[in-house]
Amino acid sequence: MNLMSNSTVDPTLDLIAEIKRLRDEKNAVILAHYYQAAEIQDIADFVGDSLDLSRRAAETDAEVIVFCGVRFMAEVAKILSPEKTVVLPDMAAGCSLEDSCPPDEFEKFVKANPDHMVLSYINCSAAVKALTDIIVTSSNAEYILRQIPEEQKIIFAPDRHLGGFLSRKLDRDMLLWQGTCIVHELFSEKELIKLKAKYPNAPVLAHPECPEAIIQHADHAGSTSSILKFALESEAETLIIATEPGIIHQMEKAAPHKTFIGAPGADGNCNCNTCPYMALNTLQKLYLCLRDLGPEIDLDEDTRIAAEKPLRKMLEMSPTTGPAKDLSEIT
Repeated sequence: MNLMSNSTVDPTLDLIAEIKRLRDEKNAVILAHYYQAAEIQDIADFVGDSLDLSRRAAETDAEVIVFCGVRFMAEVAKILSPEKTVVLPDMAAGCSLEDSCPPDEFEKFVKANPDHMVLSYINCSAAVKALTDIIVTSSNAEYILRQIPEEQKIIFAPDRHLGGFLSRKLDRDMLLWQGTCIVHELFSEKELIKLKAKYPNAPVLAHPECPEAIIQHADHAGSTSSILKFALESEAETLIIATEPGIIHQMEKAAPHKTFIGAPGADGNCNCNTCPYMALNTLQKLYLCLRDLGPEIDLDEDTRIAAEKPLRKMLEMSPTTGPAKDLSEIT
């Protein structure tokens, strides 16, 4: 339920100033995923991908964590920092990957394959994390998978496209849960080929949540942070971006002389590839959740403890690339 749906805000209020005031007053830190709206990224203390923000959630000294992202991300912050108040601007901000993996069905799947180690992509519920041996992100999945003996059988959930990408890259057979991301599913190979013909010198950068048909056209496939890094370091003046277009904001801020084109959907544009869940968070809802300290993430303690173990394992096994950068470092 969206607990903020009936709240109203004075239209004359300076939301930016009020958010900054409340952040200081309540000793809060604002975390924003790369897929958030530009105005939310610009007011956040830290912008990053799932791994960066997981680390930041664990390291922050703030009493309140405002997570501008989707629900599973805020749950991760609560799992790692149970003593802190964790709020999400809109509790309806879910994830199609999380929805594709109901905990009760996943538990049956895991029990039916007892000789398999369970690796779950971080885009899942706390209850699914509690059934997992190691959590991974798109940033660290390959690095972690390389540490697991080849003879060890593996279940990978919930994203079949990321799992398939890793399986092909590492020649590693895995039992894949058949979940997908609605955003990355919508990219059109046909339209991408047309775009590549129009901009023949433009590299294609794709997230591994994309189907294989899109990945095969990519000059670089990787996490949002690696896509950002590649885009900024590339000598190309024009680049095609096959992931949620929110990331383009940071690219344009850091490299205003370059042109970044969102990969198209079936209708020939990229509007359909904006994540509808990420878009639920707005400046108004951010202000309200700071003012009221709600909606608040509340997890059953047994579930939280069980979910913490694979998350800590992930952090232990991840490359030590450091925490999320603050905005001055990004720009």
